[in-house]
Amino acid sequence: MAHLDLILTLTGGLLAALALGLITHRIGLSPIVGYLLAGIVVSPHTPGFVANQEMADQLAEIGVILLMFGVGLQFHFKELLAVKRIAIPGAVVQSVVATALGAVAVHAFGWTWTAGIVFGLAISVASTVVLTRVLVDNNELHTPTGHIAMGWLVMEDIFTVFVLVLLPALFGPGVEATSSGILMAMGVATLKIGALIAFTFLVGGWAIPRLLAYIAGTGSRELFTLAVLLLALGIAVGSAALFGVSMALGAFLAGMVVGRSEFSLRAATEAMPMRDAFAVLFFVSVGMMFDLRSLAESPWLVLATLAVILIGKPLAALGIVMLLRYPFRVALSVSVALAQIGEFSFIVAAMGRQLKILPDAAANILVAAAIVSITINPLLYRAVGPMEKWFLRWPALARWLAARTAGRVGSAAATNVEPDGRRHAVVVGFGPVGQTVARLLKANAIEPMIVDLNVATVQRLTAEGVAAIYGDASHPETLKQAGVARADILILSASSIQAGKEVIRSAREMNPDIRVLARTAYLREVPELKAAGADGVFAGEGEVALAMTEFILDSFGATPEQVDRERDRIRRNLFAMNKTENPEG
Repeated sequence: MAHLDLILTLTGGLLAALALGLITHRIGLSPIVGYLLAGIVVSPHTPGFVANQEMADQLAEIGVILLMFGVGLQFHFKELLAVKRIAIPGAVVQSVVATALGAVAVHAFGWTWTAGIVFGLAISVASTVVLTRVLVDNNELHTPTGHIAMGWLVMEDIFTVFVLVLLPALFGPGVEATSSGILMAMGVATLKIGALIAFTFLVGGWAIPRLLAYIAGTGSRELFTLAVLLLALGIAVGSAALFGVSMALGAFLAGMVVGRSEFSLRAATEAMPMRDAFAVLFFVSVGMMFDLRSLAESPWLVLATLAVILIGKPLAALGIVMLLRYPFRVALSVSVALAQIGEFSFIVAAMGRQLKILPDAAANILVAAAIVSITINPLLYRAVGPMEKWFLRWPALARWLAARTAGRVGSAAATNVEPDGRRHAVVVGFGPVGQTVARLLKANAIEPMIVDLNVATVQRLTAEGVAAIYGDASHPETLKQAGVARADILILSASSIQAGKEVIRSAREMNPDIRVLARTAYLREVPELKAAGADGVFAGEGEVALAMTEFILDSFGATPEQVDRERDRIRRNLFAMNKTENPEG
């Protein structure tokens, strides 16, 4: 019966998450709200189907590991360093303020200071998923606001990772509550963390890229996906078994090692759908802990928590950004974007419950606060413009704000990536055709970005200083990483590109003005690729027929005019024949 419970829990949880995630997405909210509501629907606190809480929690642990692996995979020191002047102090100060406010709020309702601090830490960190979604929906991910907010969140994530590591060391079984016992526990934990980091980056940094290169050389997508998942889970489990630290830290470090290699993009696009599925189960398991009846007993505590998230955190962020003399619009946007909680909040709370620090009511409060804050955050962000206009209606305030930012050189531009003035192209495939096209582009002052699934080719190009990424162009994330959104032209130079139509459609969605040239082996595929949005399609069958025609005519002494006339006639006939065979084209 255990296996049946597992299947029912998995199927029922995912089905509810899909249905409610679709509904919340359709009405403009984050799907996370739907996943949390799905957990409430399949919980024992509501009528109907009841999922197995214990099994859901076990599946959720895998979700936490894969979530942390994904965070490490996408963590880049360069992005953090670009906004370090504001992201580091901003994240630290805001986290301290939010933690203090949260601790004071719940202590006023009778919680211990220890529980208050852990609860405050949980509500001090915003959701990466929600923040990214809000910035993308408002086209501000690659603006000064987006860069600051993402760098800020990276610092919050790092801070939270170390909190997750230190909590068991401070409050785990056998830890003495005395100051000397706590210091000893912190010292031992620091040594273990240092040993794990050194081992992961020295040994793993040497072995992992070579292992992935060997597996990528087999050409099997399934083996590569399995290898990435095994690295995430294996290093996480090994961190706990061998070094005595949290699996979350091990998964984060594993993601960082893979992210520093040329396999980061492919790992993110091919192996991470499994992460998303288990992450959904994590949110479902959190929602299952929600009990409306017990929540009704402490409504003021929920309101106090929401006040910290929606008022305290944004005001702290607004003050820090303004203190560093950034424009008022940037400060307002960053502060509003961070006014929510999400996945890391639940991870910290789960650790607090395991260590018997947080009471059972904490889960209810966090779920309610997450649902409310995630729901209204996109609406608040859309109101940033009107809020700015309202504030600037006051002449004295407008003059003061202008004076605060006037002396800051390049306040907005300092965090943005300036265009280099050159034209850009994305070339998918680096066979003989791709090499010829890339040389032609460079000769005409057009900078090519090469996308290829041959890891040896990408490594060689990178060593030669040529811009190249290892990834599958059929994944939109690969096209984003290649810079399709700002490219002038996309060239599909390989004849064996799978899902060519989807590649073209994705490129058109990211950049409607991009020109697309595609190569295909068969004439019958030409109409489909053109219908997908290609400006020009070159079929191997047609080009061979034309080349052979030119050679034959030239051999029999035809004039250049005759050759041109016959070439045009054959081209018309070939494409007319192809349209007849493919009337839907």
